[in-house]
Amino acid sequence: MKTGIDAISFDVAKIRLPIKTLAQARNIEPEKLEKGLGLLKMTLPDKHQDAVVFGANALTKLVLENDIDLKEISRIYVGTESGIDSSKPIGSFLTTLIEQKFGENILSECDVVDFTFACIGGVDALQNCLDYVRLNPHKKAIVVTSDIAKYDLESTGEYTQGAGALAMLIASNPRIIAFENNWAVNTKGVFDFFKPYRSISKQEITGNETNENWFGNLEAEIEIHKDQPVFDGQYSNQCYMDRTRHAYFQFKKLKNTTETLYNSWKNIIMHLPYSFQGRRMLPEIYSLDSKNISVDSDGSDYQAKLKEVAKTDDYKSFVNEKLQPAEIASSLIGNLYTGSIFMGFLSALSHFDQMNEDISDQTFGFLAYGSGSKSKVFEGTIQPEWKSAISKVKLFQTLEQSFEIDFETYQKLHKKEQQTSVLFPKKEWVLDRIETEIPNLTGARYYKWMD
Repeated sequence: MKTGIDAISFDVAKIRLPIKTLAQARNIEPEKLEKGLGLLKMTLPDKHQDAVVFGANALTKLVLENDIDLKEISRIYVGTESGIDSSKPIGSFLTTLIEQKFGENILSECDVVDFTFACIGGVDALQNCLDYVRLNPHKKAIVVTSDIAKYDLESTGEYTQGAGALAMLIASNPRIIAFENNWAVNTKGVFDFFKPYRSISKQEITGNETNENWFGNLEAEIEIHKDQPVFDGQYSNQCYMDRTRHAYFQFKKLKNTTETLYNSWKNIIMHLPYSFQGRRMLPEIYSLDSKNISVDSDGSDYQAKLKEVAKTDDYKSFVNEKLQPAEIASSLIGNLYTGSIFMGFLSALSHFDQMNEDISDQTFGFLAYGSGSKSKVFEGTIQPEWKSAISKVKLFQTLEQSFEIDFETYQKLHKKEQQTSVLFPKKEWVLDRIETEIPNLTGARYYKWMD
């Protein structure tokens, strides 16, 4: 029996800022970002959008486009690092909204939970749901990834921002891709990218030396939440390469093969915080697995050889053949954190569909990464019905319809100074209000569907 992804849908922010506009405002040479990193546009959440909105939109599309009977869904597992509550999971919001639209209590027997491990949380949710369906072939599950990648203004991560969600139906005998039950993992606790609790003394805010009540806060320190992470780009790249390398060669052991593993993969799908990240991370694995270099080489000489490999025609051909299809959407969207690897997969499928190339029975390799840090390597086989299964998705057509904003509007949105939505919402979920008056509901978030 096969288990995998039977259907897929997505929702990304409808407003965009051209990377060229950002580069010029930050006095960065546009080609450095466009040709060096593969960045063309970045998507941004509107005033009425958060991670729940994107997740609910993607999930609603999945249900409507695939005529899903929600009574058959046993699990809705969410991968995210953009949670809006330290206790209540996004999954619980999603079931409420779906029931609001499709029928009260229709998901009352459905299990929901959020998975958080930076950008690999969605893969963790996928693996869990695959295991569940494998043990219960008559049941179905849904994986949702929803994130808003936001970085500080003028930081080195600013130009990689993005926002959106994907939803995937996990079932036996899937139409799109069936996954093998071999999963290699490599984990190490590091601080390459994280979103810590931060605090400031109340006295610094109020100017009062006494610890008086301040907007309901009785503690002497006020906790501050920031969507923006603390990160070290170069160190994070090294962690990405180290975890992925170890997981890749562990996967080779699981496959019990001495052959060059990536040669067996039609396409390689990786976590892409920016479009060209994968091609920058892979020269080491590419070289080691083909035995062009040895991991025992001298440090400086080793790095020099990797740089040489990345410039060769063979490696460039490898990138164009096995990595480039997954990069297309990333260039137009930006980072989706947990969703980026799945958007890369959808991008590749949409590319092959557009090129009218049948990839049925081809194997795709997946190299997932999440800061903190963990990598998982796994593979799947494209199923014969993949084309018809994605026929309603219209990825590239949808991305072409995004609305361009100017730099001033971008800064207002980023600083949360924008008072109204840039685009009027239509046929989508919106954040309607946040409760401020009722004491035992303070902070509760309420959403509604806009026809």
